[in-house]
Amino acid sequence: MDAQNREHLIREHIEEIRRLETGSVDAVEPARASAGWPPDGYYLLWHVVVGMMLGLIGSLVSLLANVLGAPLFGKPALELIRVYLTFPMGQRALYADDGVILFVGCVLYLCTGAVYGSVFHVVMSSLFVEASAVKRFVVATAIGLGLWVVNFYLILSWLQPMLLGDNWIVRLVPVWVAVLTHMAFAWTMLALESRGRFERPRLSGPSDA
Repeated sequence: MDAQNREHLIREHIEEIRRLETGSVDAVEPARASAGWPPDGYYLLWHVVVGMMLGLIGSLVSLLANVLGAPLFGKPALELIRVYLTFPMGQRALYADDGVILFVGCVLYLCTGAVYGSVFHVVMSSLFVEASAVKRFVVATAIGLGLWVVNFYLILSWLQPMLLGDNWIVRLVPVWVAVLTHMAFAWTMLALESRGRFERPRLSGPSDA
């Protein structure tokens, strides 16, 4: 870069600094827009990534609810994970006592929650931002019930028997356990969802200080 171009760039930067100091923030908006930040419209990538993080938390809450609640009904703490693992492993998963296998099952459970969490968060943050608290609760509950119906009766009820010979998940998980598990996930997502929305940064001049 020659001296003339360097001096020209220095002058441009000095002018932008002076505009900021005088509060003329509109003058620097074109530069921000040309850089593509903040993005125009709905920031989909942000909400997908944040939704996955919130989904991990929601699935962790639902898993802990099962772990703590199962012994109250005479079941092993990780009974849900054993049944969940019948999808890749078949019937032998019901008798699994290997800690590594059960750990992998927990990880798979949380990863599944992350996928559903991204869908949940995108729906809530794009379509129901201005909805009342009651309506958002109803929608979140409907999504949770919808996930249960889709998972159990539209996918697993035919896919697991076709691949592995039996539908252990649908048959061995009581309806009320399945519903409460999905509700724990959905209500946790609802409680955290508003914290994961993208808020556009706002330039402020000296008058806002």
